Amino acid sequence: MKVIRVLIVDDHEIVREGLQTLLSEEPEFEVVGLAGDSETALSLVKQLNPDVVLMDLVLPGLDGIETTKRIMATNRAARVLVLTSYSDDMRVRDAIQAGAIGYLLKDVLKSELLSAIRSAAAGKPTLHAEAQQYLMRQVTGADAPSHTRLTSRELNILQLIAEGKSNKEIALALHLTEGTVKGYVSTVFDKLEVADRTQAALYAVEHGLLKPK
Repeated sequence: MKVIRVLIVDDHEIVREGLQTLLSEEPEFEVVGLAGDSETALSLVKQLNPDVVLMDLVLPGLDGIETTKRIMATNRAARVLVLTSYSDDMRVRDAIQAGAIGYLLKDVLKSELLSAIRSAAAGKPTLHAEAQQYLMRQVTGADAPSHTRLTSRELNILQLIAEGKSNKEIALALHLTEGTVKGYVSTVFDKLEVADRTQAALYAVEHGLLKPK
């Protein structure tokens, strides 16, 4: 059995250590290095020549997309598998254009992550369902309504906004912090290209997005 050598790149130490522990439980994987920033990642890729680089997009200094570009510029055989919390269209597009072979969100199951690493090592792409949706929109070239860009969580947030709920009420309903909800609300506004909660609510009504009573 060929062991797949993995470099983990993430700005959070607890995430790096968690992924290292997870992979160490599987005999077919070997974590050869950990990096918390782009500079360290680029240096370790050069030194260690890993089979797969698990790449977060948010890093100190250069972000994960620019880091991926630089890895691919110097090592075309590298397999960069993005593992991130972000699924917006622009990040998916930029990551794939930078040369990433896969795009996963951090809510994936362990089995899905292991399968994606195996696929990446074999040169086969793996995309999270939301990343696949983005690519389908690109392929069809359809001018889809703005709300089709929302993730399921963001759509849920929009529906609650349309019901007149405050950030605090949404946070309680979804078991999130107010800060997290505020971030979601901002993303929803950006994707729908609306300025405030009233416009967002009107959008939801006009497009039939309200939850049935």
